[in-house]
Amino acid sequence: MYPIVHQPFHNEAFWEAMWAPYPEEDYQFVLAQIHPEDTVLEIGAGDMRLAARIARVARCVYAIEKNVHLTPPPAARQHLPSNLVVIQGDARSFPFPPHITVAVLMMRHCTHFAHYLNKLQKTSCNRLITNARWRTGVETIWLHDTRKHYDDFQIGWYACWCGQTGFKAGSVDLITPEIEQMVHETATCPHCKPQRS
Repeated sequence: MYPIVHQPFHNEAFWEAMWAPYPEEDYQFVLAQIHPEDTVLEIGAGDMRLAARIARVARCVYAIEKNVHLTPPPAARQHLPSNLVVIQGDARSFPFPPHITVAVLMMRHCTHFAHYLNKLQKTSCNRLITNARWRTGVETIWLHDTRKHYDDFQIGWYACWCGQTGFKAGSVDLITPEIEQMVHETATCPHCKPQRS
């Protein structure tokens, strides 16, 4: 394990230390989705705890974090894997490397989900591993899959490109075990339709 360098106390660092660590099964899910040929971008990498583990599996990892109080200082980065590139910057505006194949966004309370998806789609990235959309558990989103419009299905769970999730109500007669388990990937939903019209 790579040492975590503790820096002077800051509210952001305290928050990260208390709330950012996720259950080990979430990290294991992420690591299981990474292949040796992958070039990975981790958005909001914090103290690099996950990025360092991903770097043991992937070809290369770019880890971007905007909060200078969370990232290891340059002197401590010698303990990080050589294929891990630490980027101090804001992922909302920092250009993503064009040749990434997978992105990781472990940020339950992400407020820029659609923005990140749109930026990723302009790269060679084909999938996003995240807990940002459902807030619990981790999923893999295939970025180039076809998505439905919200009006194209009658009832069931949906997960929208804008980052919202929910259940579209309908006639109880339509509910089947398959419907209960299925999640419709949508391009629109009630949360984002008003802004798009």
